[in-house]
Amino acid sequence: MNVQQKIQKEDSMIMQKEMIAGHFENLARATENGKKVVYTFVPGNLNELILAFDMLPVHPEVNALQSGMRKMSGDYIQEAEKFGHSEDVCAYVKCDIGMMKKGNIGPTGLPLPKPDLLLLSYTGCFTFLKWFEILKKEYDCPIVLLQVPYQAEGKITPEMRDYVTRQLEEVVVPALEKVSGKKFDRDRLKEMLALSAQAEDLLVEVWNSAKNKPSPIDAYFGGVFYIGPIFTAFRGLPECVDYYKALKAEVNYRIKNKLGPVTPEGELNDQKYRIVVEGPPSWPNFRDFWKILTDEGVVMVASTYTKVGGLFEDGFRHDPERPLESLGEYCMGCYTNHSLPARVDILEKYIKDFSADGFMIHSIKSCNSFSAGQLLIMRELEKRTGKAGVFIESDLVDPRYFSAANIKNRLESYFQMIETKRPGA
Repeated sequence: MNVQQKIQKEDSMIMQKEMIAGHFENLARATENGKKVVYTFVPGNLNELILAFDMLPVHPEVNALQSGMRKMSGDYIQEAEKFGHSEDVCAYVKCDIGMMKKGNIGPTGLPLPKPDLLLLSYTGCFTFLKWFEILKKEYDCPIVLLQVPYQAEGKITPEMRDYVTRQLEEVVVPALEKVSGKKFDRDRLKEMLALSAQAEDLLVEVWNSAKNKPSPIDAYFGGVFYIGPIFTAFRGLPECVDYYKALKAEVNYRIKNKLGPVTPEGELNDQKYRIVVEGPPSWPNFRDFWKILTDEGVVMVASTYTKVGGLFEDGFRHDPERPLESLGEYCMGCYTNHSLPARVDILEKYIKDFSADGFMIHSIKSCNSFSAGQLLIMRELEKRTGKAGVFIESDLVDPRYFSAANIKNRLESYFQMIETKRPGA
């Protein structure tokens, strides 16, 4: 039995694959089925609200990362650069624009529909504003902006909460009513938020399972699959809860049998290094990057990137009793909406709570939301925790900026440094 067959036989992987394929099939048939489509982003997305109006969400950055994993992003990026977009522009943006120029074919090979509404929830990434400005010109459709206050002081104040809630009531909901042709159903939204909270409970249990030794999960490479349903089109639906129940059952089985996570190279049971990671993966080189680390016996026990769509371990849950207020709190609580000191605090807690041997900063050339200040983060974490960090660089979906040899050499030196610091070395 090869590894790919083994991965496909896991219930949660099969469920997720079928869920995503079904979603893109619904998108391909949206026009003929009379469904309205909303383009939006993953951080701070209002998925339950979109679904409550019986509309379908499209996430441009998900399309970009899927293109990267399918080795198509390089061509799309060069296509966008032909139209004058700079090499320094976010690679997600260029990949999305290039994909659009080449027919807007989604990851399952089916065409994506044009948006009926652009819904921008601004959550700490200025590029999102410019990205949708470009899409507005391309598609000539309505656009609505939910302005989300930045957590500069590391907390959400009542004034911030009221500001976002008022926008949802007075701007976003009326826009969705107008485009969908349907009235806002608060009770339906409440039902969806209750399901969201169930899925969030289960996901937190999955994240916390990495405290076990060996860890039954890889919270970075494996984690990007775990967040697929909850951060995209399925949060608020029963099938989302079913997926996380299946995932949790698999994790419990691994804990009971002291098994590590499934990787492209098989189960990682011999875990030499427990590492916390900051920053997104390089999608075109996802498997190569993962293999470099599994070859060294590395398991990623916690990751900040897998929290871009929401930090649930701090206690936040979508609340059906406060539907619009909790949607606003969710938007403000995303990782990229936290200040630099708050991000250091989060990483420090991960390093300590998950008994990490060290941490890795993966700096992304074209993603300022993550990369700005990362060297300061590294120095501060080393000072606070006494753990060594390693700094590597590549890009989200631009394959021109990934050097496997350089990354491997740097990581090998880093793990040697960890070994010298172990007791009895």
